[in-house]
Amino acid sequence: MPLQPRRSILRKLTLVNMLVSGAALSLACLAFFTYDQVTFRQSLIRTLSAQADIIGSTSVSAILFADPQSATNTLSALKSSNSIASAGIFTLDRRPFAKYLRQGEDASFIVSLPTIPEGQVETYKLGNSHVVLVRTIVFQGQPVGLVYIRADLREIDQRLKRYTATALAVLLLSLIAALLVSSLFGRSVAQPIVDLAKVAATVSQDKNYSIRAAPSQEPDEVGLLITAFNQMLAEIQRRDDELQKAHDELEDRVTQRTRELSLANRELEAFSYSVSHDLRGPVDALNGFTYVLLKEYGDKLDAQAKELLQHIRGSGRRMIQLIDDLLNLSRVSSSVLQSEPVDLSAIAHSIADELARLQPSRSVDFIVSKVDRAHGDACLLRIVLDNLLRNAWKYTSAHEHARIHFGSIFENGRTVYYVRDDGAGFDQRSADRLFQPFQRLHPTAEFPGNGIGLATVQRIVRRHGGEIWAKAVVEQGATFYFWLATPRPRSSTADADSRQTTVEA
Repeated sequence: MPLQPRRSILRKLTLVNMLVSGAALSLACLAFFTYDQVTFRQSLIRTLSAQADIIGSTSVSAILFADPQSATNTLSALKSSNSIASAGIFTLDRRPFAKYLRQGEDASFIVSLPTIPEGQVETYKLGNSHVVLVRTIVFQGQPVGLVYIRADLREIDQRLKRYTATALAVLLLSLIAALLVSSLFGRSVAQPIVDLAKVAATVSQDKNYSIRAAPSQEPDEVGLLITAFNQMLAEIQRRDDELQKAHDELEDRVTQRTRELSLANRELEAFSYSVSHDLRGPVDALNGFTYVLLKEYGDKLDAQAKELLQHIRGSGRRMIQLIDDLLNLSRVSSSVLQSEPVDLSAIAHSIADELARLQPSRSVDFIVSKVDRAHGDACLLRIVLDNLLRNAWKYTSAHEHARIHFGSIFENGRTVYYVRDDGAGFDQRSADRLFQPFQRLHPTAEFPGNGIGLATVQRIVRRHGGEIWAKAVVEQGATFYFWLATPRPRSSTADADSRQTTVEA
């Protein structure tokens, strides 16, 4: 089932449009509000300065003739301005001369006058709720007093509230308009993309490449995308048809070749078995006749004739052994695998005991580690260990004291078994010849054998889905490694050298 989108592209476009519109309007309102606040405060300061100048000019005579009542009457004209909370006229030594208080105001507001900087005629102090302006009264170029005006900023707060309400109303209406516009015009952009996504999901789920997206009527990027998508589907459909056709042809060829190969293998196995079986009869007869000849007429033959007959018998025995090995190799290739858990350590123990009984005079340390159980054919895996351990026994025979070790290591996520000896070894450059039938790296006179054992081992290991290889140094020993299919998880008892049993031969 195709995954459903958590949020459609139409909703995203609408949300983006509303966010952009809201952000733009908010920034515009903030800019206008900041500008209004700055200009209003500057305008208020200019108005207060003009009023202070008028009051000062009108109050010059009252100050000069010490007429506070006249100055108070002049200040009372400020009652027409709702923003002025208090005002006053002071002498140059900053003593109150006349004052004005708006109804309800406290006279304690007039506590101190800001100091006018030198060279200026007025100064002001802007607070959070009030602004105070002090201006010098000048007559004939000489200061005669001070005018004090204190105005509140309630009008600014009122303007802010009105502006905020207006801005919220405009913002709400704009967002509603943006929502409507996005709903109307967003569909023309988003709907083709939504339809294209549905087609893509259907193709992905059903693997039906014959489906096509409806072409767009607009020659824009979306229309180009839909056209390219349809062309891609057509190309995939063409290649898929060609691939399916080639796959069907290949399956037919593989089936035919497999049938032919299976038939050829059966014929080859039958031929090998027949040849080996037919050869065995004449060779057995040859060995029997030479035995009778030696037994019945041995006293009539000279020493050279007896030696020749012994050579004939030895060659016959080697031929019998070679035929037996060929038959075993044929059976290994054709037998049915019986997969089961196999204790390789127990098999190695039994083979080591058997070799020790055959040649009790040899001094060999057999070390068998406790390894993970393998999964495979027990009989065939016994043949593997028997060949590897007997090879190690044979190629250490020239050493007075030898050491043979069977164990395992955990490598690349699988258990790798090994048989290691300290015997004759071989040249590593010739390692690729080890597992070829009848290939030997040592002379028969030095180490007897016919070169079939390791070829048999390789076939068994490969039939179990594994691989075998060897590493060696001349006169320093050899190590044969092999692994089998279905790697087993490493257990706490699978350490190659954690548990060892030594058998003295």
